[in-house]
Amino acid sequence: MPTQMKKLKLHGFNNLTKTLSFNIYDICYAVTPTQRQEYIEYIDEAYNAERLTQILTDVTNIIGANILNIAHQDYDPEGASVTILISEEPIMAEELSNTEAPGPLPESVVGHLDKSHITVHTYPESHPDGGISTFRADIDVSTCGRISPLKALNYLIHQFESDIVIMDYRVRGFTRDVRGKKHYIDHKISSIQNYIARDTKEKYQMIDVNVYQENIFHTKMMLKELHLEDYMFGDLPEDLSPKEAKAIDQKVKREMAEIFYGRNLQRGLQ
Repeated sequence: MPTQMKKLKLHGFNNLTKTLSFNIYDICYAVTPTQRQEYIEYIDEAYNAERLTQILTDVTNIIGANILNIAHQDYDPEGASVTILISEEPIMAEELSNTEAPGPLPESVVGHLDKSHITVHTYPESHPDGGISTFRADIDVSTCGRISPLKALNYLIHQFESDIVIMDYRVRGFTRDVRGKKHYIDHKISSIQNYIARDTKEKYQMIDVNVYQENIFHTKMMLKELHLEDYMFGDLPEDLSPKEAKAIDQKVKREMAEIFYGRNLQRGLQ
């Protein structure tokens, strides 16, 4: 595993901005209007502004930041947003670590940090044709200074129990050392995957698209195994004929593949 870079002696404040942005998707089969409405209501209750705020508060603690301000809102008819402003905690530098290793597991809301922030926005949606409903949450963790958002990855992935996760990590700007030399990144990183626990990586198909010279890292994850009963909102698989179960299974897999690859696929593609 790559080691952390030698501690830099900086001139003034660390001006590097580290941003982790990711979308998480939950897929469900809800064929009747009642089932679709019940699914949306379930998502709105499970991921309301109050719960999202607690999740982002936990993220702030995990990355070692201090909350300055919180704004949150539930929307009518559905959805929620949270924003948190944060700042670095007054802790010893050696207690902060950006080494490539998974962060803690679980044991939204928006919060504001000093020159840093955490936000989450949710988007439940459904369509009357096909019976597929999806829930998307967009999360951004942007930090300025030594603290890094990457340590919160494991926690967030487990909190949302996602079918698909699409992540981007980028380091922007530069900071100067005492000799005046500019540094465009202050930690070694070869892949976002190195910050994800092994058991999680074993469950997902994963693809990287990285631009190392620009300090841009991109990882996509999709569950490898699909158990139909986990995607049914209403009827259970045993209530369906084999033909019906197969058709629903194909619809769910198709929806996941289209989101994962970011394009509409040809009919009949599994």
